[in-house]
Amino acid sequence: MLSRLYDFMPGLNTLCHYEKSWFADDVKAALSVAAVALPVAIAYAQLTGVNAVVGLYSCVLPMLVYALFGTSKQLIVGPDAATCAVIAALITPLAAGDSTKHWQLVITMTAMTGFWCILASRFKLGVLADFLSKPILMGLLNGVAITVIVGQFSKIFGFTFDERYLLERLGGVPTYLAQTHFPTLTIALLTLAIYFGIKRLRPTWPASMFAIALGASLVWLFKLEQFGIKTIGVVEGGLPLFQTPEFNVGIIRELVMPALNLAIISFVSMMLTARSFAAKNGYDVDADKEFMALGIANLASAVSQGFAVSGASSRTAVNDANGGKSQLVSIIAAGIIAIIAIFFTAPLEFIPSAALGVVLIIASIHLLDLKMVWKLRLKDRQAFYLTLTTLLAVLFIGVIPGITLAVLLGLFQFIRTVMRPTDHILGVDINGVVRSLDASDKAKAVDGIFIYRFNSPLTYFNSSFFKRRLLEQYARQKDDIECVIIDAVPCFTHLDLSVMAMLSDLEVIFRKRGVRLELAGRKRQLLAWFEKAEIKSGHEGIYVHSDLYLALRMNQKKQITEENSAKEEPEQTSV
Repeated sequence: MLSRLYDFMPGLNTLCHYEKSWFADDVKAALSVAAVALPVAIAYAQLTGVNAVVGLYSCVLPMLVYALFGTSKQLIVGPDAATCAVIAALITPLAAGDSTKHWQLVITMTAMTGFWCILASRFKLGVLADFLSKPILMGLLNGVAITVIVGQFSKIFGFTFDERYLLERLGGVPTYLAQTHFPTLTIALLTLAIYFGIKRLRPTWPASMFAIALGASLVWLFKLEQFGIKTIGVVEGGLPLFQTPEFNVGIIRELVMPALNLAIISFVSMMLTARSFAAKNGYDVDADKEFMALGIANLASAVSQGFAVSGASSRTAVNDANGGKSQLVSIIAAGIIAIIAIFFTAPLEFIPSAALGVVLIIASIHLLDLKMVWKLRLKDRQAFYLTLTTLLAVLFIGVIPGITLAVLLGLFQFIRTVMRPTDHILGVDINGVVRSLDASDKAKAVDGIFIYRFNSPLTYFNSSFFKRRLLEQYARQKDDIECVIIDAVPCFTHLDLSVMAMLSDLEVIFRKRGVRLELAGRKRQLLAWFEKAEIKSGHEGIYVHSDLYLALRMNQKKQITEENSAKEEPEQTSV
């Protein structure tokens, strides 16, 4: 019973077997994580378009839930630039300026994202962690980062963007710069100076928190609101009160597919972070359980009136750098943030919006890696084009369409790989080992036998390509081929009647040429499928062997027998 509970809650297993020697490092890491998470959560709340306290709510319950259900010991979940940018891009036009409706839509989309994650976990879709390739995700994150950076310029310079899309905003730069509010710009530059000053003098201190705290102190001491400097305004703290969203089904329908996109993006991004830190610390993470943990964390965020969360790479890095050993770090950090959200929100109203804009830009710069994008041009041209396409899509057609395109690109990349895979002609080396024929000449073709391997599962949409490639490769061989052997292990993975029909056609083609068609591997499965598809096997149809080596031995014995028979025939005639 206890083992089943531990299997359902992997984090509980770690906490129940907690070592006292970890405690000091975990407390130190928790204080650092809380110090970094507080200003970032408030800034991401601004980016999402909701009250600052919502950002704090989005940290508490999700962190506690992940501490129990997650399999990573270092990962910190919380608000993330990419998820917040996606939510803001979708919800803002739907809310049409109604702040209450905006908040409710954010909560609904968060709950939907959690639902999709849990559903994916139940269907063992943790493989989606590998669905979006690194180049596509790189283009997506770079595009989101640039979009967020440009969007925050309005807070730093003190104007308001009238346009929604990046191109239009960039086109209006000269006009907007003429509207610069210099007191706001001064606060932004001061925040930036404080941040880099602390980073230089005290690298281990939470620079973002100190920069925002000093900016808020200046606003409070010198009453800078009178100079037109905007702050985040009144922050109503206390325990979150659960509210049931009220809007029509049509609007909910608008959120279904974007929530699915958000679930995939959040999960893939989280798994990249979780796996990298797990590898660094010598353990592994379970993708399906991580999907479940992310889903429950998002549902917990929705219940506590928060917004969507994901794996926070910057806070996870802070946790690891400070020696965090277990998810007790998340529990302690969540407790600190909860105390502030309930009892100490009053000072938050003096935080200047310009300071939060600086923090968001700094956080987004950490997502930028344009240098690596450019390096891809030399390393892998195809990966470079994928990255560039995704990046430009996010910049020019928007975050939501860009993410949709990224998902489609990932799907098309997979389909292309399956539809047009590589193939090999096989031979045997001097030790009798089957291997590919290549320029090294380590393997030689077997006389009279053509061995073919297709490096992808066969299905209805690539069976014709398989047939064409096999016949093309066969046509390049010498005329003395008596047998064609197909390595069935990599390509015959499931029953597909279209594939069986194609195989029957190949058998007819080769039989007319006096060539035997044989399959090697998956003997029991293939014979069962042949029976269902009414394909003959053995002497009257296609030979099926247990593996390649047995197929080769049987053919060599057959060749020896035929040669001996050929030698005996003249002797019998002379007698």
